[in-house]
Amino acid sequence: MGLSGLFLWLAQREIPLGTAYAIWTGIGAAGTFLIGIIVFNDSWAMMRVLSFLLIVTGVIGLRISS
Repeated sequence: MGLSGLFLWLAQREIPLGTAYAIWTGIGAAGTFLIGIIVFNDSWAMMRVLSFLLIVTGVIGLRISS
């Protein structure tokens, strides 16, 4: 958790804070989704996967545009 905060702090030195925070939370949400699928056998429902892909696409879009 501490490393995550450190990486957010380092990122916001290079990109705007709002973008850094949005990317940070997006990565956390996507990572949690993947851990749920891999470790806890969560559902692979189509809407869940599409939502995950939207998060990933949004994170990439934020990073490219900043």
